[in-house]
Amino acid sequence: MSNESTTPDVDSKALEGPHPEERPEPVGKRNAQGIRIDPEAEAEQEPEVATLSVLVLHEPGVLAQISSLFSRRQFNIESLTVGPTENPDRARITLVIEETRPGIEQAKKQLAKLVPVASVRELERDATLRELALIKVSSDHPDKVQSMAEMYGGQAVDAGAETITVEITGQRPQIENAVEAFERFGVREVTRTGTAALARGTTETADHDHPANAPMNDD
Repeated sequence: MSNESTTPDVDSKALEGPHPEERPEPVGKRNAQGIRIDPEAEAEQEPEVATLSVLVLHEPGVLAQISSLFSRRQFNIESLTVGPTENPDRARITLVIEETRPGIEQAKKQLAKLVPVASVRELERDATLRELALIKVSSDHPDKVQSMAEMYGGQAVDAGAETITVEITGQRPQIENAVEAFERFGVREVTRTGTAALARGTTETADHDHPANAPMNDD
C-alpha cells in the first residue's frame, strides 16, 4: 500500500496574506449576543443630562435602596433631592444624571424594578426646574450684597456684624453665576439643594401610580 499522502496539493496563492502573528488583534467589547462592538461606534454615544422624577413610598429606607442601586451600577448622579408630595403616602425623588442614552434608559429600567418605586418618568427639557442656594459672604458692603441678591431674584435672609447670608432660587446656570458673582464679596460658605422639578402645564410629572408595595414588572 502506498505511503504517499492523499492530501490534495494546496495552491500557495490561496494562502497569501499576513502570518498569524502579524494579524491585527480584534478590539472592542462584545454585547449580550456575543457580537463585538465597534469601539468607534460606541464612542459616538455622548453623555447627556436627564432629569428623572421618581415617585416612591414615603417610608424609611427607600432612599438608601436607590442610592445603593446607583452605586452598584455606577450611574453618574449630578444631584438628588427627596421630599413629600400632595399624597402623604408618597415622596418624590428628583434625580439629575449624566449618562449616555443607553445608560439613562438602563437607570429608568433598574429604578422601576424596585418595589418601593411607584413611578419613574424622564422629564422633558422644558420642565420646571429649580435649585436653591444659600450663600454666606462677608458683610463689609451690605448695600452692594443686597443689590446683588436682588439682581439674581434673591434676598438676604440673615445679616450679622461679620456676615450676610443670601438666598437664591433658580435654574442651575443661574445659581452657578450667582455664586461666582458673590465671590467679589468674599464667600465664606455655600450650600445648595439638588434640583426640584415638575412637568409643565397639565402634563403629569408621575406616570401611572402602582399600588403600594406592588412588585414591579421585570420586563
